[in-house]
Amino acid sequence: MSVRLTVLGTGYLGATHAACMAELGHDVLGVDVDADKIAKLTAGQAPFYEPGLDEVLARNIAAGRLRFTTSYAEAAAWGEAHFLCVGTPQRRGENAADLRYVDSVIDNLAPHVANSAVVFGKSTVPVGTAATLSGRARAAVPAGGTLEVAWNPEFLREGYAVQDTLRPDRLVLGTDTSRSSRAEELAREIYADILDAGTPFIVTDLATAEMVKTAANSFLATKISFINAMAEICEASGADITVLADAIGYDERIGRRFLNAGLGFGGGCLPKDIRAFMARAGELGASQALTFLREVDNVNMRARIRMVEMTREISGGSLIGKRVAVLGTAFKPNSDDVRDSPALNVAGQVQLQGASVTAYDPKAMENSRALFPTLDYAASLIEACEGADIILVLTEWPEFTALRPADLDELVRGKVILDGRNCLDPVPWRAAGWVYRGLGRP
Repeated sequence: MSVRLTVLGTGYLGATHAACMAELGHDVLGVDVDADKIAKLTAGQAPFYEPGLDEVLARNIAAGRLRFTTSYAEAAAWGEAHFLCVGTPQRRGENAADLRYVDSVIDNLAPHVANSAVVFGKSTVPVGTAATLSGRARAAVPAGGTLEVAWNPEFLREGYAVQDTLRPDRLVLGTDTSRSSRAEELAREIYADILDAGTPFIVTDLATAEMVKTAANSFLATKISFINAMAEICEASGADITVLADAIGYDERIGRRFLNAGLGFGGGCLPKDIRAFMARAGELGASQALTFLREVDNVNMRARIRMVEMTREISGGSLIGKRVAVLGTAFKPNSDDVRDSPALNVAGQVQLQGASVTAYDPKAMENSRALFPTLDYAASLIEACEGADIILVLTEWPEFTALRPADLDELVRGKVILDGRNCLDPVPWRAAGWVYRGLGRP
């Protein structure tokens, strides 16, 4: 059954959700206050790189199932379900989440609601936010209208967002258990095809639904920082972190995923989400429960520092005058996202220590230039590596993991390669006369 729905906020989460809901057969209206973004989406182009998304956008716009607007009044008149998909960045100078955009959605939508509608929050928010928004919505809705707030957190992986939306590993819905709710019935209509495929559907209270996302991100961040902490011990002892990770990963209680030592996590979610979680725990009087996340954050940032130190050490103690090629600036492959990117951070620090840095990324060049304009940027991998004394592999794009020594032997000035993601096999590089170093590898 087709449902008329809106998606409020058309950034990474919102644009993906809008396109995928239309792909499921619903009539979707995307809403954003940024007119330039709306114009680009209307033309079938996402304002960011996500594999497969442009095709889904174009297909559903052409089919008439997906359109975009800047009008909240139009959105309120159109949809019975409204997905809240705006950003929750870190508050300036604090760890806490900035909820101004979340509040703004309710403030702009609620006064126009003349019927019965449900807001499904998908943004990652501190626990307790949905309950506050419920009161805010009830106070702003005019007579004759009702606006219920439910929470339906997202679990998207950048680079796999279309797949994760259309074939999620679970759906979570939080509702206000103290009031009658239409949210579950409506959610089951919207996600009917996904539920028919056997996807687990967890229905719970608002607070639990909010915490599912922050708890999941905190666990993943902890697992990544754990293996990077082990990498520090491996470097000090001569052990091999890649073999260690394989060995403990066979334990079903642990698992091998997210046990790849390297530069650590970045992007627009994990770093700010674990900090906001710590801040919220403090507000609730439970700060000691999450003190371990502070060390998780510290370990993650230390991995970047270790990479810079390794680069300086292999240069004889000084980077002044060295030519360094940086391969990868996005925080992960299959993305053009450079928010809190460990790769771009390392590139910047190496330059600040006196090196001449030339960077290349298959998709993130424009965003990298905007964030760090003082770096030199190459149009290709080959151009980036020409005349380099040291090559840093900082994002594990397939183009980089497929590299062989013969590809670079005649280009570089020095045969030194530092693997910040442990994504290369050191044997052929060393056999070809290269100096190879990886984080946590002997």
